[in-house]
Amino acid sequence: MFSVADTLHPSSQRSNDLVPSRYALRVGEIDALVVSDGVLPLPTSTMATNADPADLANWLDHMFMPPDKFDWPLNVMVARSGDQTILIDAGLGGQFSGFPRAGQFPQRLAAAGIELESVTDVIITHMHMDHVGGLLVPGIKERLSPDVRIHVAAAEVEFWISPDFSQTVMPKPVPGVLRSTATSFYNEYRDRLRIFEDKHEVAPGVVVRLTGGHTPGHSVVDLVSGGERLMFAGDAMFPVAFDHPDWHNGFEHDPEESARVRVGLFRELAQTRGLLVAAHLPFPSVGRVALDGDIFRWVPVIWDY
Repeated sequence: MFSVADTLHPSSQRSNDLVPSRYALRVGEIDALVVSDGVLPLPTSTMATNADPADLANWLDHMFMPPDKFDWPLNVMVARSGDQTILIDAGLGGQFSGFPRAGQFPQRLAAAGIELESVTDVIITHMHMDHVGGLLVPGIKERLSPDVRIHVAAAEVEFWISPDFSQTVMPKPVPGVLRSTATSFYNEYRDRLRIFEDKHEVAPGVVVRLTGGHTPGHSVVDLVSGGERLMFAGDAMFPVAFDHPDWHNGFEHDPEESARVRVGLFRELAQTRGLLVAAHLPFPSVGRVALDGDIFRWVPVIWDY
């Protein structure tokens, strides 16, 4: 069990991090915690595969970002609703040596005073290695309850039987590791999977729903309680998407559909005024989406600390 107060000031855990990489908030009666799993160094070319290189270079310069490589944030979440503790995505783990600064979620969860043994449910937004790899770290499966329920879309499981990378533009070693990690995850946890088709209520006020796009089974998670709401959007959006929602990311298996999903979610968030957290927005990634005509604007919340 955890609360906002516990995660802000855990009594029995200490972290070696200079800055604690977690941020706690409440959504009505639901306790939520954003946890940084670290960062992934990636070539900037993966950020906008259909953009004119000069336009991408101008955007990077405008955002004070380096021209060739950038650090892609990686966030996971924990939610507490009633007597259920739900982990939303599980970070990278140790699946890829090219990303040595990620895979931090197990120790950062411990530093927040949250025991893996207390997790009742895991929601997987999609089966890319930076979202399921943390469950393959040695010792993690043994610490999870044998009754833990892992929720993933049927379309996602089906896709990874024979995944299609034809529309992706990834660094050369990545597709093979994505494929092997998804296979390992399924083989390790198949007896604990709870497959859903379109939409599923995991706990009171915690609903996972299929969006497709990034992968055929990509899903988002809505936390709704007491008139408040938060969406964990997985990989539906990235920092550049607010200025250029039509730019394709190299990790999207269906770029055109991903752009449609992204714009639809942006419009939904602008209408509901709900909070947004996404896997690859800068930590802690908590903010709102404003709509100015046809232009989307990211409005980060003021930290409460």
